[in-house]
Amino acid sequence: MYLSIGNDMSVRDTSVIGIFDLDNTTINARGREFLENAEREGQVVPCDDLPKSYILTTEYGFNRVYLTSYNTSTLEKRFK
Repeated sequence: MYLSIGNDMSVRDTSVIGIFDLDNTTINARGREFLENAEREGQVVPCDDLPKSYILTTEYGFNRVYLTSYNTSTLEKRFK
């Protein structure tokens, strides 16, 4: 199955590692460092709108961070 993450994008539900709130994870230094490293390595897929959360996925040995304008509760409902 696939998880719709907005902007006509979907990810395979089996590749999802986690769904994280952007505000809560960027409060501490580790969260900011993780996102900075992912962006520097070209793993971040941005959204067109103001991002509220991000989805960490791994597929075929590649990690991706998808920024999305949906909040975590909406994504969780879609995931179930």
